[in-house]
Amino acid sequence: MNSSTADVSELDLHAYVDGNLPEERRRQVEVFLTAHPEEKERVRVYQEQNNTLHALFDPVLAEPVPPKWQNPERHWTFLLKPAAAAALWIIIGGSLGWVLRGEYNGKSAANIKFAKQAAIAHAVYTPEVRHPVEVAAAEETHLVNWLSKRLGNRLKIPHLSALGYDLVGGRLLPGDQGPVAQFMYQDKNGQRLTLYVKTDANAERETAFRFAQEGTVAVFYWIDHRLSYALSGELHKDELLRIANVVYEKLNP
Repeated sequence: MNSSTADVSELDLHAYVDGNLPEERRRQVEVFLTAHPEEKERVRVYQEQNNTLHALFDPVLAEPVPPKWQNPERHWTFLLKPAAAAALWIIIGGSLGWVLRGEYNGKSAANIKFAKQAAIAHAVYTPEVRHPVEVAAAEETHLVNWLSKRLGNRLKIPHLSALGYDLVGGRLLPGDQGPVAQFMYQDKNGQRLTLYVKTDANAERETAFRFAQEGTVAVFYWIDHRLSYALSGELHKDELLRIANVVYEKLNP
């Protein structure tokens, strides 16, 4: 292998995924990927994630601005929200791949992708003040029944009030292979946690907790029979692990 392909960096790989490399460097990276099948598969996963994000948010960016919102002095902050959210998804999606690189070898790319999506959803929805959830905790029974029906599995909402976190509510989100549920919790200081849940049609097993970190967002994720879970929060790894263990115990009394 010559020096031009031996020194392919993480930045080169992400620039390749985003289509931002000069032609000569692109060819060098492709030679590198041909010689490194695991890296080639990781790049393929990133490309799929980019395609998913564009499919979700490009239509939002292309929507015409309604006439009542065309006064820039009055509505500019509101109009920026869809674009800002889409940009946030794309930025986080790219940077999280860097952090999850150490989790890749020997583990399922689908599980890594699931952790990334959980972190993205956490980062997008936890800053919301007025609409952080679709269904509030006051309608917990309805929330559980609705999301259980959509995911095709009976869900449980672990109560974490003993840890200082009260349920805010939940929402339905799109996933790669079906709907995903997100439950949100908040403590008295406004610190929020999210539990991201999807049905795993191919899973009839359990896995140990795995950890991922994106900036200040930490994620513990695991599989419990036919459901995959990811707990996300802006907490120290040890503290989030303590909460994840409690969540698991609540789900498996």
